[in-house]
Amino acid sequence: MFFLSGRKMKYENEKDDLQKEKAEILKKTAQEYFDSAEDDFNKERYNSAVVLYFKSLVALVDLFVLQKTGDTPSSHNERFRITQENFQEVYNLLDKDFPFYQDSYFQIMSKELAGVIKNDAKIMAEKTKTEL
Repeated sequence: MFFLSGRKMKYENEKDDLQKEKAEILKKTAQEYFDSAEDDFNKERYNSAVVLYFKSLVALVDLFVLQKTGDTPSSHNERFRITQENFQEVYNLLDKDFPFYQDSYFQIMSKELAGVIKNDAKIMAEKTKTEL
């Protein structure tokens, strides 16, 4: 049987606490972005809704990666790389939706598109067992 030294056990507990704190922050921000997106969607502000649904999706992707790997990506590039290498289905959602997020700065977004990204955020919420 293997026993952890006191110092190593303390480190592991601190690491677990940090992961739990990150997870709670990601859940809260995902919910906040999603709620704000819903408000904008209902007011027919679809560009804002697209951006906020996507931000909710990204927070949930980061939560998913944290749940699966114990760490979170530090950039869009790292997020894409990690998901493409390890979680193809999640990568496919990001890869499909990211161009619309980028386009939202200079194109008018539609209600239908906002609904698609909303649905993708809900898919990630299910994967992470997060209530939106």
